[in-house]
Formats: sequence, C-alpha cells, structure tokens
Amino acid sequence: MKLKVFLLSLLIPMFTFGQLDSIQKLDEVVLSDVKLKQFTNTQATQVIKDSVLKRTSADLTTLLNYNTPIYFKENGLGMVSSPSFRGSTAQQTAVIWNGININSQTTGQTDFNTISTRNYNQLEVRSGGGSVLYGSGAIGGTIHLKNNLRFSEGFKNEVSFNAGSFDTYNGNYKLSFSDDKLSINGGVNFLKSDNDFPYFKKDRKNLNGQFYNSDFNISVGYNIDDTNRIQYHNNVYIGSRHFSLQIPRENKTKYDNFDTRNLVVWTSQFSKWTSNLRLAYLTESYDYYPDIDSEMSSGSEVKTIIAKYDVNYQLSDKITINPVVDFTQNDGEGTNIAQIKRQIGGGSLLLKHQFLDKALYEASVRKEITDTYESPVLYHLGLQFNIFKPYTLKLNVSKNFRIPTFNDLYWDTGGNLDLLPETAQQYEVSHEFNFKWLTFGVTGYYNDITNMIRWIPTGGFWKPENIDEVETMGIESKLQLNKKFGNHNITLNSTYGYTVSENKATSKQLIYVPLHKFNASVAYQFKGFTTFYEYLFVDDVFSTSDHLKKFQVDAYQISNIGAECIFIKKNRQLTIGLKAKNVFNVDYQAVLGRNMPGINYNTYINLKF
Repeated sequence: MKLKVFLLSLLIPMFTFGQLDSIQKLDEVVLSDVKLKQFTNTQATQVIKDSVLKRTSADLTTLLNYNTPIYFKENGLGMVSSPSFRGSTAQQTAVIWNGININSQTTGQTDFNTISTRNYNQLEVRSGGGSVLYGSGAIGGTIHLKNNLRFSEGFKNEVSFNAGSFDTYNGNYKLSFSDDKLSINGGVNFLKSDNDFPYFKKDRKNLNGQFYNSDFNISVGYNIDDTNRIQYHNNVYIGSRHFSLQIPRENKTKYDNFDTRNLVVWTSQFSKWTSNLRLAYLTESYDYYPDIDSEMSSGSEVKTIIAKYDVNYQLSDKITINPVVDFTQNDGEGTNIAQIKRQIGGGSLLLKHQFLDKALYEASVRKEITDTYESPVLYHLGLQFNIFKPYTLKLNVSKNFRIPTFNDLYWDTGGNLDLLPETAQQYEVSHEFNFKWLTFGVTGYYNDITNMIRWIPTGGFWKPENIDEVETMGIESKLQLNKKFGNHNITLNSTYGYTVSENKATSKQLIYVPLHKFNASVAYQFKGFTTFYEYLFVDDVFSTSDHLKKFQVDAYQISNIGAECIFIKKNRQLTIGLKAKNVFNVDYQAVLGRNMPGINYNTYINLKF
C-alpha cells in the first residue's frame, strides 16, 4: 500500500506541470539515458563506435579490454570476469542499462561475460564517480548500455553470424520500425562455444569450459501527442556456463543464470519543464551446481522494483535545475539467505549553470534513507572551461559510495548487519584537445576509499568487516585520430592507464591491479575494404596481498589482426570479415592458474536490408 501511494504521488506533478507552459514538441531521437547527456559535461566519457562493436566478440569483457583503460580479471576465456576501473574493486564499477543500475544485489557487481553487446545501439564509458546519478558502486566509473529510439526511419533489418575456433558460434538478428508516432527496436542474440582450446606445452585441452547464452531485447516508443511520450525497454538473458577445470580430477561444475529487466518511461515536455517518470522491475536468479552429475545446487533470486521521478526545469537560457525522488525495493532469498526485503528512498538535486560563454559548472547532492545502513550525503561539483578553441579543462570533486550487498548483510553464517557503506572522496583534472581530425585527452585523479568491506576469518567462519582503507591515483589518456585522403581513410584509437591502488595499512598495490595498461587499434579503409590491427598490453599483477613473487601473474602482450569487405547495393549492405586473435601465439594468463587460448580465428558476416 505504501508503494502504491508513493507511485500515485509521483504521477500528480505530471498533470500539474502540463498546465503551466506552452507546448514544445518532443525530440525525434529518444535518449535512453538523458542524465548522461545533460549532467556529464564536466567528466570524461568515451563512446564505443558501431564499427568497433561489430568486429569485436559479443561479450562485454573483450570489447572494453581492447578499447578502454579498464582492467579485467578473467578466470579463463568466457569464465567469470571482474573489472577494475581506476584501481577500484569489481563492486565499485556500475553497469547502467538505459539509465538503471543493474549490478547484482547479491554480489554487488556485474559479471561482464554475462553481458552481450550485440543488441545495443550505443555503448558509453563514463570515468570517475557517479553515485549521485547512478547510485551504489559508481566509484571507479560507469558502463552505459543504451537502446536509443529514432522516429520516421521506416523498416530496417540486420542479420549477423560469427563462427570461430573451438566450435564458437554467434548469431544475431535485429529489426527496427518507426514512423512519426511509433518506434520499435528488437534483437535476438545467441552465443555458444565448446571452449576446448589446447594448452601450451601440455597434452590436454581446456576441460569443462563450454558455455552458451541467449539474449532478447525490445524497445518501444510511442508519441501520445506533441508533449507526451511513453517508452518500454525489455531485456531477457539466459545463460549456462561450465567452469573450466584447473586439474583434470576436479569435480565438474556449472552455473546457470536467468535475468530479466523491464523499464517504462513516461516523458512530458513543455516550454521550460520536462518531467520523466521511470518504473522498473528487475529480476536476477542463479543456480550453482558443485557437481554437474548431481541435481544438488545452491542459488538465490532477487526481485527489484524501482520508481524514479524527476523534473528538468529551465530557469533561464543558462541555468537548469533537476530535482529527483526515487524509491527502490529489493526482495531476495536463497540457499544461504533467508527471505529479506530492503527498501531505500532517496532524493537528489542537480544544477547546471553556464555562467560564462565558455564556462559552466555542474553541482549535485543526494541523500538516501533506509533502516538497513546509515547512508552518507553524496555530492558532485564539476567545472568546464573552454579556454580556447581546441582546449577544454575539466575539474571535478565528488563523494561516492557502495552499499553492502545481500550477501554482506544477510549470509546465514557471517552476514553483518552493522556494516557501513564504502565511501570514496574523489578529485580529478582533465585536459581535452579537439582538432578537426584528432582528439586527445588526459586525466589525473585521486580517490580516497574508506570502510572497504572485506570478508575475514572469524571464529571458524568468514565474516565481512569495514576494515580496509585504500587510496588510488593515476593517469588516464585517450587518443582518437580519423584522417581521410580521397578514398583512403586511417583511424587510430588508443587508451593508456597508469594506476596506483594501495592499501593504506600495508602500502602495497591491491591484488589484480596492473600498474600499466595500454591498448591501441589502427584501421585502414579504401572504399569498401578495411584492414585493422589491435594491440593490448597488461602489466604484471599480484594474486596475493603479500606480493610473493611465485604468485605473480606475468605481463602479457596480445595482437589481433583482421580484414573486412563491405558491398553496398541500393538499400542493402553486406559485410564479410575475418579476424585472427593472439596472432603471435602468446602463452599467457589473466588470472593465476587460468590458461588463455593461443592463436585462434573468427569469421563474420553481416547483412543490413
């Protein structure tokens, strides 16, 4: 009843504002994450281009590993993949689906090998803290998966198929239809692999590493009239993954998961007001089988309801304010968690002010209320100065946080209800240079993280405690070049990250955080033919906190090459490509004891009509 009353109270202002101002027609392109566009002027962002999405594997890990400074701790090809963004933990990187945080409520993180990239038409990376906008976990940065809708573009289809080594197959079909009132995007993606690559200098293959998943996506937008629009976004993910064996005599295990995401957005726009009501329903469930020859399993399920209402008001040509109220309810239970319901209410106030022709600032504050934990006041202040035409300076300070997960709080042996949220005080300075065919940016940052949650042995069992304090600092840079010479085109993309992430008590680098990470890709295009080269360098990492040399994971360098041809006839476009990965057959591990494949191949075909 409380939830129903709350939702009804959110609807009332929409009708009230509708009487205030003259009509302003809605935009032709529907952005699924408006806040990312409106209130991220002062922070560094990186858009992954559509051409890169099509050449890369369907999993999010590979895409981001070769195109961003984010480091990934991947337990073997296709296995559990955990990010470290700016030296933070996996739980401190938030994944945002159409404006909604979808990090797991049980583990606090997203496994990036369970996210397919094929059904999204835009992917964007936002560096730095963003808890005021996106909530828990947005400390190191945020990854944005977006289904933007367009109108008046007719009917389009796209079919693609990939086949690769180790019996790996990926198929995808996308369709879109739009007129001036209705826009529909839909997609189906399927990926499977035997994943039985041979080990270097060993008479065996990767055992029990097979996986498959299916991903279904649909987005619908409807213009009710010139001032009101309703959107619906849906995503269903079904996955089954066997966990690779380190030694042949181990028990064979597997992990099945089933996730659903539903989001309804009602937008009303007038001359100075734009109101957005968002209602989301998310489910996540998994089953872990410690022995696939047995039907015994453990697992959990969490159902999440999110209601969010915000009003964007244009005080003047230079000042925008945006109050936001939201409510979240998590209802979960599992093998090791009794049925628990958690409710969180929150309010935010955002402000953007263009106080000079070439300067603006963004300021925001947020406070959450819940009886589960004591929430800090969060804030963000950013300034942007366009000092001269190609050069922009950005300054930022923010306080961000991560709330304890269901496992942290409610695990039947060791859950700790007295945990505090992890908090992070962050400072950063960015320099960006934008020329006609060259873009370069460099960012320096410092992050002081307190109340880090760590599971420690206590009285015969493990228990989470707020014991760690960590400081991270470093430099990120990105370079993008696009130069045309008649029918010839050269593109270059590169990112570099220098990361110091130290435990304050020991002054030692956190495990699985490399000091240096660098990637680059270069492509040459002549008319419909393109050839490209990709390079990845990851520095040494330690797998234990005492930094014992025998447990160090060695640095590695990986190179990929490929080529593709595009054939265009009337309204049809056919792309055929071939890619060779790890072409120098490097023997490497991303996680100690977890082998990765040597040279392997992938072919792909894509048809638009």
